[in-house]
Amino acid sequence: MKYILVTGGVISGIGKGIIASSVGTILKSCGLHVTAIKIDPYINIDAGTFSPYEHGEVFVLDDGGEVDLDLGNYERFLDIRLTRDNNLTTGKIYQSVINKERRGDYLGKTVQVVPHITDAIQEWVVNQARVPVDDVEPQICVIELGGTVGDIESMPFIEAFRQFQFKVKRENFCNIHVSLIPQPSATGEQKTKPTQNSVRELRGLGLSPDLIMCRCSAPLENSVKEKISMFCHVEPEQVICVHDVACIYRVPLLLEDQGVVGYLSRRLKMPIEAQPRKLLTKWKEMSDRSDRLLEHCSIALVGKYTKFSDSYASVIKALEHSALAISHKLEVKFIDCAGLEPATLQEEPVKYHQAWQKLCSADGILVPGGFGVRGTEGKIHAINWARIQKKPFLGVCLGMQLAVCEFARNVLGWKDANSTEFDPESKHPVVIDMPEHNPGQMGGTMRLGRRRTIFKSNTSVLRQLYGNVEYVDERHRHRFEVNPELKSHFEEKGFHFVGEDVEGERMEVIELDDHPYFVGVQYHPEFTSRPIKPSPPYLGLLLAASGKLQGYLHKGCRLSPRENYSDRSGSSTPDSEISELKMPSISPQ
Repeated sequence: MKYILVTGGVISGIGKGIIASSVGTILKSCGLHVTAIKIDPYINIDAGTFSPYEHGEVFVLDDGGEVDLDLGNYERFLDIRLTRDNNLTTGKIYQSVINKERRGDYLGKTVQVVPHITDAIQEWVVNQARVPVDDVEPQICVIELGGTVGDIESMPFIEAFRQFQFKVKRENFCNIHVSLIPQPSATGEQKTKPTQNSVRELRGLGLSPDLIMCRCSAPLENSVKEKISMFCHVEPEQVICVHDVACIYRVPLLLEDQGVVGYLSRRLKMPIEAQPRKLLTKWKEMSDRSDRLLEHCSIALVGKYTKFSDSYASVIKALEHSALAISHKLEVKFIDCAGLEPATLQEEPVKYHQAWQKLCSADGILVPGGFGVRGTEGKIHAINWARIQKKPFLGVCLGMQLAVCEFARNVLGWKDANSTEFDPESKHPVVIDMPEHNPGQMGGTMRLGRRRTIFKSNTSVLRQLYGNVEYVDERHRHRFEVNPELKSHFEEKGFHFVGEDVEGERMEVIELDDHPYFVGVQYHPEFTSRPIKPSPPYLGLLLAASGKLQGYLHKGCRLSPRENYSDRSGSSTPDSEISELKMPSISPQ
């Protein structure tokens, strides 16, 4: 087993996740089997109780693990499925060590950070690195250490890897250090001092970087690269420039062009045969097409965490994957749902009118998942607009539940219809608490992870988008569900529950008659979207928003000749063969 540790310096949020994913991608393109581990130094057991403003979105895995959003990057880039133990936190380590101490495993010894905590970290990494990924045993494990070198909470992990490098031998371990190269606008000069200090601190803690990846706004000047080489004790070829690019899919290509694969092959003694790298070829085609897109499609994302885009990281990626598949440049219009509520008109009329202007001018409307009562009425107003104005609409999790509430209020005439999450006393509780939900505890009490949804209708639009399959397995994260006792009232009015769980007790997918695209899903399809295999519900939204859904369905759900970027097989078509899609527009009826 080969281990690649990715650390960061100077500032947090520097892009370690994308770089770790990109390193894994270029190694996978060489035919190697790659797995990934994300280490978060916080004391939380997992990311499940975080506010999206605190740490970005909570990414959900097949096994129900609520983890850091960087695991989403790993899964999307490497097209693999990971488990909850691929996300390691200080909380998990301390919990496991304390449990051992309570059982008497340490035979009365004084339990200390060194060696007990550091040993537990190393043991966890070794065990998890060998867990098969998609039924294949990995050859390389890319480990990302969150935070910044020098943070007090990351010290036990640094010490653990200082010891680890000697246990597994030099030829099986290398360190990639990601650092910032600031370029003050006053002088325009690229400054190396922060990187020098960061590397000096890392070396003082016992780790010496093999590759220094420099994050900068513009390509690194040769003189700057030589200066970093001189003061950081590395060869110039070990200083890699990772400058800003228009599309993150170019990052693996950027690393490949600078000889990262060749260096890692020599450093880790991995014989890599010269072979056509089909995976990178696809990424290059995808990146080139992304730069050339001319047609635009705008989607209004109506949520309450819109000030921080990482709160909806997977949702935005799923939209981007789908837009690329249909050759449109995506514009996401972030709308604070509270701005759509009548109360805002009285308090902040400018904010109210701006929010509605964004909503009305969008080609499609998306209401993603969320928790809490704040802003729910604004989301219901957005859903009402989408239903009446025949705007393509996708509701995910809470978005689906609020679509049920909106229909009950404005079509069925149940003016007080609501979710018991927001109004426990409602006479028409169209969304109710699940039996599994334990109100006394917050963490890990939801319906989480991969669950099966059975399609009940042969004419369902979403079923066709999935390829006319009988069922799909998607990831869930919710505490409330549609009240099945009221199902018949909705069906009579053309509001259909076309997907249910295996037992037929939970409503999973909704569709509305006489609408270009009005779909709601209880699960989170964004978690399984991939750059070359976009999520069908999101693809349907983009197709409908661009007026191409009916043509796509009539063609048997193929984007020929562009399906090479969206089909399940991932087959590739030469760029020269790509031509313009000619599909009829959606009828207003």
